[in-house]
Amino acid sequence: MAKSIRIEIASDVVCPWCYIGKRRLEKALALLAGEVEASIEWLPFQLNPGMPEAGMARAEYRRAKFGSLERGQALDARVAREGEGEGIAFAFERMQRTPNTVAAHRLIDLAQSQGHGNAVVDALFRAYFEEARDIGDAAVLDAVARQCGVTGWPDAAAGERVEALEEFVRELGISGVPTFIFDRASGVSGAYPPEQLAAAIRDAAEKSAAA
Repeated sequence: MAKSIRIEIASDVVCPWCYIGKRRLEKALALLAGEVEASIEWLPFQLNPGMPEAGMARAEYRRAKFGSLERGQALDARVAREGEGEGIAFAFERMQRTPNTVAAHRLIDLAQSQGHGNAVVDALFRAYFEEARDIGDAAVLDAVARQCGVTGWPDAAAGERVEALEEFVRELGISGVPTFIFDRASGVSGAYPPEQLAAAIRDAAEKSAAA
């Protein structure tokens, strides 16, 4: 009988390693098919909590964060190479803005309450990283909500709940994403290869089953 495990993922939809981590998690769970049955929940974590509501020009943001556009471009190239192995075609050269992700996290939270969380997370990653769309823009978020079958957006979004969830994540001591939390008992931080992630999930599931 497959062992059940709850996997919570602290993530931000402007984090390229979180997109890579999502793909690797899917591969890890495929390796564990029949052995582990996982329920997935996405937890909000803003990489840039001080980002202006309207976001900012990506070139300006990257220059401020990394000291120069050239360093930012070198880091992008490394991420792009990793993404290729996961079937992700990062469009860094076409991305114009770095958005504020508060609204995106609210959409994810609402989507999860309706069973559409994974679909919305994937759509937001794809929209931002592969289609170079501004996922802080209300029209883009509306389109993702409709595409994924989310109802009640944005009026039904629970902003206070999302804010409290992010505070909880930071109180856990999480400072980097993606972080995978297993049954609130253990976890790993980083976009590990599928085999390593599968091993961590298997170990956590066995410990939970034995507890």
